[in-house]
Amino acid sequence: MFKKIEAVIREEALNDVKEALRAIGIVGMNVVSVRGHGRQGGIDMVWRGSSYRMDMLPKIQVNIVLSERNVEKTIDAIIKAAQTGAEGDGVIFIYPVDDVVRIRTGDRGPSALTYADDIDDRREHDKSSAK
Repeated sequence: MFKKIEAVIREEALNDVKEALRAIGIVGMNVVSVRGHGRQGGIDMVWRGSSYRMDMLPKIQVNIVLSERNVEKTIDAIIKAAQTGAEGDGVIFIYPVDDVVRIRTGDRGPSALTYADDIDDRREHDKSSAK
C-alpha cells in the first residue's frame, strides 16, 4: 500500500527539508507555494504606525507518495528539519493512495515509484548486504 504525505511548512524550511529527505533516500517530490493559517489565525503586523492582521501566510506544501513502510522515517525527517518550536512550523497530513501509474512506461504499483538509490532501493540493498 502507498501513502501520500502532504507537509505544509515554513518557506525558509524548504531547503533543510529537501536535504533531510534526500539523505534518507526520498528522490521524488512536488513542491507548491500555498497560503493559509493554522490555529494561530495569522499574525499581527505593524506598518507605519498602523496595525493589521495578516491571516493568509505564505507556506510551502511538499507532496510525497511512497511505500507505507517508509512513512514514519519520512515524517521524522520532515519534523527534524522543519521544527523550530514556534507557532507556524506547519502540519503533516497522511493519505492512503490506491494505485500509482507512471505515464511514460505505464508501470503500476511499486515499480512506478522506484528510482535508483531511493529509500526502497536502499532498503533492498541493505537486506542483500546483510545476508
